[in-house]
Amino acid sequence: MFTNASNFVHDVDQAFLIITGISLFFLILLTGLMIYFVVKYNRKKNVKAVQVKDSTKLEITWTVIPLILVLFMFYIGWKGFLPMRNAPKDALQVNAIGAMWNWKFDYPGNKQSDTLVLPLNKAVKINLISKDVLHGFFIPAFRIKEDVVPGKNNYSWFIPGELGEYDLLCSSYCGLSHSYMSAIVKIVPEETYVKWLAALPQKKAEDNNLGYIVIEKNGCVACHSVNGTALVGPTFKGLYGSTKVVLIKGNKQTITADSVYIETSIFDPNKAVVEGFPQGVMKSYKGIISKKDIQLIDEYLKSLK
Repeated sequence: MFTNASNFVHDVDQAFLIITGISLFFLILLTGLMIYFVVKYNRKKNVKAVQVKDSTKLEITWTVIPLILVLFMFYIGWKGFLPMRNAPKDALQVNAIGAMWNWKFDYPGNKQSDTLVLPLNKAVKINLISKDVLHGFFIPAFRIKEDVVPGKNNYSWFIPGELGEYDLLCSSYCGLSHSYMSAIVKIVPEETYVKWLAALPQKKAEDNNLGYIVIEKNGCVACHSVNGTALVGPTFKGLYGSTKVVLIKGNKQTITADSVYIETSIFDPNKAVVEGFPQGVMKSYKGIISKKDIQLIDEYLKSLK
């Protein structure tokens, strides 16, 4: 069970084994005693029941021993947890951005990747950001799991100890395609990491477009592509000014995707759903996206011919 995948593996596995061992010991002990007493005092043996006086020593014993064991197990877990919340000040800073239903990783130099590439034996602090709902940043091999909460600053840190590729999963149910929200953590030698980062292109120019920043910040591109690919929702490419068949209260209507339609789709997304796409998936962004931001979105969508 023990590996060197990260600096936290040993303490987490040790706590797991100790708690599991104690639990198994008492499971076997109590089950064995139960079977023993059931057999010994079986009614068929005609053993006459007698009143047994309480025992203060026995009551103190079965109170104190479990208390000590619980406190001991708490200490083992607490001892392993504390280092997880004390990231070194010189740790490499990477932003992990969770949105329905993918992970993106921002590196210094305005660079982004969908694979988490990190140098071997270097402390890394992962700043956790959610653009929509609750997610969970979970790397089983590293024994790392932290909540990614909208509007809350949270982080995880570790020191990778072995080269290789590891699974990164979302540990909190976040909607329709939760099971597909995964990524790869790739641990490479430091010199390989430096070369990879240098060769990684900066974010695309569209990433600096104010309208795109709004939709990207709010997780819209997780369900709506900008290149014509159909995802959970209709693509944004060619959307503005096009005609769409929508369902309004179960009835089909043909409408033009203009500014009014865009605003309605953001504030009341289930009022008019494009035919062929599921209802009830998108939440309302009323109070989250301002009307000023909607104007920026309109301008951006107009550019996606």
